[in-house]
Amino acid sequence: MAIKYFVIAFIAMFIGCTLLVPLVLGLGRALGLYTLVNEGRCKVYMLFGKVVAILNEPGLHFLPAKLGGKAFIINFLGKCYELDLRLDQAYLRSQPVNSEEGAPMGIGIWYEMYISDPVAYLFKNADPRGSLAANVSNSTVRCLSNLPLDRMLENRHAMSQTVRAEVSPKSNDWGYQLGSIYIRKVHFRDVGMIKQIEEKVVNRLRQVTSAIKQAGANQVSIITSTAERQAAIEFAKAAAMRPRIVGEALQEIAKDSEVSAALFNVLEVQNLLGGNAAVTMIPKNNELLSALVAGRVETKPGT
Repeated sequence: MAIKYFVIAFIAMFIGCTLLVPLVLGLGRALGLYTLVNEGRCKVYMLFGKVVAILNEPGLHFLPAKLGGKAFIINFLGKCYELDLRLDQAYLRSQPVNSEEGAPMGIGIWYEMYISDPVAYLFKNADPRGSLAANVSNSTVRCLSNLPLDRMLENRHAMSQTVRAEVSPKSNDWGYQLGSIYIRKVHFRDVGMIKQIEEKVVNRLRQVTSAIKQAGANQVSIITSTAERQAAIEFAKAAAMRPRIVGEALQEIAKDSEVSAALFNVLEVQNLLGGNAAVTMIPKNNELLSALVAGRVETKPGT
């Protein structure tokens, strides 16, 4: 029995939570009893061509407290606009401008915007977002044309501030508040000019590379010539010192006659051995062999 009651209660609760509660809440919203405003959203209620309420605080709003008796007919005879108040972003690519030197340039500009006045946003401009983009584009071309090329390539912050000051007053009238604005890209639009600049850069890089190589070769030559000069000086000093050293050594040897005679004998033998002359060794006290050798020498010129 208890299980039967539990099942009945569970089914009734399930039906009530899944069907009755959403039905009651939907009926309450349809009759204008309450409404929900999400974070970053805004609801503008109009009745008979007039704005009767603006709800921009997130949460649950009891409409009879806000609108009075109009809350019960606002959903049938009026209109509700739901707007997104969150910060939005846009990027305009390659806006055509010319530098002071006549170079065709393109500027990419990024900006933020959000709805600051819902009523002005709805009724003062049919397309506030498109009008703001056109205003930013026109202000970019108008304010940044005829600037010097170096300023256009370097001073992006100053150019961003100039465009923002030009656009903000008009966007405020449309209920669209302009946030940050920044020029992200500045580039050349003429393909021929881009190729010419690339060729100049390549040629300049080649010149710089050649100059670096030549400077390195010159430095190596200077180092090499300096080393050779220092080596030649040291060799010349060594060649000049050799006779003095040899002379001093011979003078020292000459003090002892026996050592001196032995030295010169060794040097004489060494010169004979090092030369190409024929040397005939004759035994001592051998007169016959000496006469034969002498006779051979005498007969040699006649033969």
